[in-house]
Parts: sequence; structure tokens; C-alpha cells
Amino acid sequence: MDVRRKLTILADAAKYDASCASSGGRRERQKGGMGNAKGMGICHSYTPDGRCVSLLKILLSNYCIYDCQYCVNRISSDVPRATFTPDEVVKLTLDFYRRNYIEGLFLSSGVVKSPDATMERMVEVARSLREDHRFGGYIHLKVIANASAALIEKAGRHADRVSANVELPTEADLARLAPEKKMDAVHDAMGLIHARHDEAAVERQSSRHAPAFAPAGQSTQMIVGATPTADGRILALSSRLYQQHGLRRVYYSAFSPIPFGDPRLPVKSIENGREHRLYQADWLLRYYGFEHGELLSPDENLDLDLDPKTTWALRNRQSFPVDINAAPKETLLRIPGVGVRSVERILSSRRERSLRLADIARLGVAMTRAAPFIVTLDHNQALASLDDEALAARLRDAALRARGPGPNHAQLSLFAA
Repeated sequence: MDVRRKLTILADAAKYDASCASSGGRRERQKGGMGNAKGMGICHSYTPDGRCVSLLKILLSNYCIYDCQYCVNRISSDVPRATFTPDEVVKLTLDFYRRNYIEGLFLSSGVVKSPDATMERMVEVARSLREDHRFGGYIHLKVIANASAALIEKAGRHADRVSANVELPTEADLARLAPEKKMDAVHDAMGLIHARHDEAAVERQSSRHAPAFAPAGQSTQMIVGATPTADGRILALSSRLYQQHGLRRVYYSAFSPIPFGDPRLPVKSIENGREHRLYQADWLLRYYGFEHGELLSPDENLDLDLDPKTTWALRNRQSFPVDINAAPKETLLRIPGVGVRSVERILSSRRERSLRLADIARLGVAMTRAAPFIVTLDHNQALASLDDEALAARLRDAALRARGPGPNHAQLSLFAA
């Protein structure tokens, strides 16, 4: 099979992995080498959900010894199969870079023969790019579950980011649909990556010549909707991963039916809105000071019509209204429609003078959501409106109007014909 045919098969097979953002990586061009990865990403161009679109995103192989029922590349799946050699991936990456098609590589793989055998070949791709060709572009390697610590160590030395996918949110889900995979193995890999990343950071404080280890950190991906597990348990796992393993990002991938799928899987695609709400809730965990238990109970799903912060505010009306001119930063961050940048602008502006409603609107606040929950120098209607049982309905109607008529918009596929 020629390389072009392999590329067609393995690029298409890689489209199901969402976790290929490059934010956080920085690698300077080496003397006499080629390529560089800047701190803001590969080419400073991201899709609205944060994914970088200029990576060569492929699988090393779509052969797999596992039979994960949600995966199109499972051993029992009847799909065209292909496998690159490490040299072929290296050549493709360099050729695509020279043509200015890409500035980095995202490499994953099915498990061929064994986790170590597969991981060894992926590491060889990264090693050859870095050492033989002095490639300075961004490299993201997927860690194969159950790969040895020595191979994970090598992967982190050559890659900007490494990631181990948890795939499904609970051990019971894995036992049901992917019995060969164990949650403990994924957590062990994440723990090793986190520890080695921190050690390397300390070493580099002592000597700038000390080798880095996965300088852009690690991420993971969860499939949403393949099992009945609720959003509350998904967010609880995400929160634990951020706290225990220092992940940069958890990616959520809405389940889509696959050809000849297991009858235990849903027959219809999960609503894109659920994935979107999970990303919003995830943002609240990382940047707004929320705990997962504040947003959802374990067996509860996110509201698809209202954003998670508005839902929380409606459930906690005793915390409102908030005086924009007096509240601390932590409280301002919990107001619906008020983002991190808007809070910084409010804090800066109110040092000069007391703010009015029109001032808040100019600072980038979404007033439709925020107005019922705030008090300014000339606005205190929230005192009455918060007790209005129709408030939730009004906010829900406003969200629907903002969304516009017709079906919800969906993220376009980079690989669609």
C-alpha cells in the first residue's frame, strides 16, 4: 500500500480524537534546524472550541488488538487497515512542514502487538524528528495505556505534550464496553507524567540546559454519551484529574454512532449542546473557582438551554444581587454573563469611579444574563426580579432567541468531504 493511501485511511481514523490543541507549548528553532512552536500554539489559529487545526493529525496504525465497542478501529471492526513505518511519518511531517501545510504533529495509534511495541514506534518518530532532523515544531504524542514507564519517559523528553485518554468516565463503563482497558493504568500513566513534568520544571530552574519533559503538559479525552453516566460524574472525574495530575485540559467528545456498533451503544448521535455545556462547566472549574459539586449532583445532567453558571445562580438566589462596585473578584466571577476579562475590567474601572449599568455593558458583560443578578449605582431592580418565579423562563427564552431560529449550529468536521 502506498503512503498516499495510508494517509487517507489513517488521517480519517484520527478524526475521533479531539485532544490535539497545542496551547502552552514553546520550542525555539535549533541552529541549522527547522520549525518552531510558539507559546500561543503552532500557528496561532484555533477553532472556536480550542482545537488547533494546523497539525498533521494521524494514527501510526489503525490495527488494534483491543475490542473497545465505541471505537471504529476495534479488532472486530471491518474497516480498511493501514500502518505507517516511523520513517514514513517522519518524512510526511517534514514534507508537509516544508510546504507550509502544518507546523506540528499529533500522533496516536491503535495497539499493535502490545502497548510497548506500539509506544516504542511512536517514540521513535518523535526521536527521529528531534534528533536526526532537529525539528522544532510542536509534537503531541498519545500515551498507550499499559506502556512501560521507560517509554513514557522517552515520549515526554521528545514531545511538547503527551496525553493518556481515559475514554469513559467510570470503571464500570470501561468494564462494559472496553474490558481490556483499566482506569488504574491510565491514572498510573498520568501520575508518572505529572511527577516527571514537575521534576523537570524544578531542574530547569537550576539549569536552563536541563532537559524539559512535556513542557506543554498533558491532556485527556472522554467520550460523552456512549454510556448512561451522568454529567455530574463526568465533571467529578475531570475535577479529580485536574487536582491530582495537573492536567492542562480535559476534552469531551460527543458520541457518534459507528458502523456495525455494539447494540448497547446509542443509535443516535449525542446532542452537540451537551458537549458544549460540559466545556462551559469545565471552564468554571478551571477559571471561576467553582467546585463540581456546586454545579451538579452526581446523577444529574447539565441544562441544555441555560449555561451552567446561570443554572447555578438560579439555584442560589440567596447569593444575589451582587453589588458591582463593592464585591470581591471571587464573587464577581460567579455572576452570569460576566467573564474573567470583564471582571478584570470592572475591578480596574471601579478604582476610578462608581460604575453604572451603561458602564458595565461597555465592559463586555452579557447584560441579558447579568442584569437580574447585579446592583450598580443606578440599577437595583434585581431585588425584585430575583423573587420572580418567571425569571428562569425569561432567561431561557432569551437564550433561545439568541440562538436564533432553526437547528442548533454544529462544529464542522475538518475531514468532511
